[in-house]
Amino acid sequence: MNKTKVISFIKSNTMILMLILVTLFFVWQTGGKILFPQNISNLIAQNAYVFILATGMLLCILTGGNIDLAVGSIVCFVGAVGAKLMETYDVNWIIAVAFMLVMGIAIGAWQGFWIAYVRVPPFITTLAGMFIFRGLSNVVLQGLTVSLTDKAFIRTFGGGANCYIPDFLGGDGFNVTAMLAGILTCIIFLAVKIKGRIEKAKKGYEMESIVAMITRSAVISAVVLVFSYELALYRGIPTALVIVAIVVLAYAYITAKTTLGRHFYAVGGNEKAAKLSGIDTNRIYFFAYTNMGFLSALAGMMTIARMTSAQPTYGQNYEMDAISSCFIGGASAYGGTGKVSGVIIGAVFMGVINLGMSIMGVDANYQKVVKGGVLLAAVIFDVVSKKKNG
Repeated sequence: MNKTKVISFIKSNTMILMLILVTLFFVWQTGGKILFPQNISNLIAQNAYVFILATGMLLCILTGGNIDLAVGSIVCFVGAVGAKLMETYDVNWIIAVAFMLVMGIAIGAWQGFWIAYVRVPPFITTLAGMFIFRGLSNVVLQGLTVSLTDKAFIRTFGGGANCYIPDFLGGDGFNVTAMLAGILTCIIFLAVKIKGRIEKAKKGYEMESIVAMITRSAVISAVVLVFSYELALYRGIPTALVIVAIVVLAYAYITAKTTLGRHFYAVGGNEKAAKLSGIDTNRIYFFAYTNMGFLSALAGMMTIARMTSAQPTYGQNYEMDAISSCFIGGASAYGGTGKVSGVIIGAVFMGVINLGMSIMGVDANYQKVVKGGVLLAAVIFDVVSKKKNG
C-alpha cells in the first residue's frame, strides 16, 4: 500500500520533482551560481512575459488544444505603438497604457471573432495575425529603435534599476519587506490548503493522504521561503513579480472557482456535449482569444519597460515560450486539462533551463535543441498517458 502511495505521489508531482532535479543539476554544473540572489532576481525579470502569456495561453489550450501564434507579434506591435505615443507624441504614460490595453483587447477580439463566430481554425487565424502585426510593428517603428525616457512607466512595469518595491521596514543590506512577504505567503497558502481539506472532508470528497499533503506543502513553503530570502539579499521584490502574482492569482481563481472557468474545461473535454448542456461555446472561444490580446498588451508593456526601448524584433518566439510552458506544466494537447499552477511550474522550468545554460555558456543553438527536446518529451508523456488511461 505504501508503495502504491509513493507511486501515486510521484505521478501527481512529476513536474515539481523534475524542476527540483533540474535545479540541482545546474547548481552542480554552475558551482551554485544559478542560486546567486542576482540570478534569482534576473530569472523573474527575464521570464515575466512568459508567466503572463502562458497564463492566457492556457485558456486557449483548454478549449481543445488550440494555440495563439500571434502573441509575440502583438507584444511587439502594442509596445511599438505605446513607445511612439510616449516618446514621439509626448502622450502621458497613463493614457498610453490605457490605449495599449484597449488596443490589445481589440486585437484579441478581432481574432476571437473569426475563430468563435466564423469558425476559421485558430491556427490559421493567429498565423495570419503573427504576420500582420509583425509587419505593422515595422511600419510603426520604420525599422528603427525608439528609446523610452519616462521613468514612471519604466519603473511601474518592471524596467530600469529602481524597479523594486521599497523596503518599508528599513533593513540594512537585507530587505525585510521581501522576507516578510514570503512568510505571509506561506501562512496564507497553508491556511487555504487546510481550509480546502476541511471543506472536502465535510462534503465527503476523495482526498490525498495527509502525509502527501504535508510533504507537498512543506516543499512548496520551503521553496517560497528560500526564494524570498534570496530576493531579500539582493534588492527585494521586483515590481514585475507583483504584476505576475496578481495575474496568476486572478486566473487561478477564475479557472478553479468560477462558472466561466468550468466552462473552459467543459468545452475542451467535449464541445458538443458542452453545447447541448447550454454552454455558449462561441462565447468561450471569443473570451479566450480576447483575453489573450489583453495579456499580450500587458506583456508588451513589461517588455519595452525592461528593455527601455521598442524594436521591431521584440516578441520573437514569445508564443513558443508560452506554449512550451503550458504543455510542460501539464496542459493536455487535446484540451480540457491543465492548471495555472502547473503552467507556472512549466514557465519556471523553462526559465531555469535558460538561465542555467546561459551561465554555463552553452551555445544558443544548443539551447534551442534542449528546449525543443523538453517540449517534445512533455507532449509525448501527455499522449502516452492518455492512451494508457483510455
